[in-house]
Amino acid sequence: MANAETLINELYKYFVMRIISKKRLEKEFKVTGAALESIEIIARGEMKKKAEECLDMAKRYHNDAEHFKAKGDFASAFGALNYAHGWLDAGVRLGVFKVLKNKEYFTID
Repeated sequence: MANAETLINELYKYFVMRIISKKRLEKEFKVTGAALESIEIIARGEMKKKAEECLDMAKRYHNDAEHFKAKGDFASAFGALNYAHGWLDAGVRLGVFKVLKNKEYFTID
């Protein structure tokens, strides 16, 4: 059973790495990392707490992506980066984050 599981895992990695290349994954890390550095919390009161939670979630997903990448699981890393960026975009759209730079990384007007 362990041999079958190992084979399945190796096949999964092989096919995923053909779809999500290391170069593509590095680009997503660059974009999401820059996005994390491009915002500031502008919310006040109770909404400030919510904004801090959104930012914390984005950072956690970014860290998860690093973990998955180190394991060679590019699909999960790619997914985690998209979730991280989604949290940032949501905060911007809700008006709890201000985009200071790299506006092209966000869905704003």
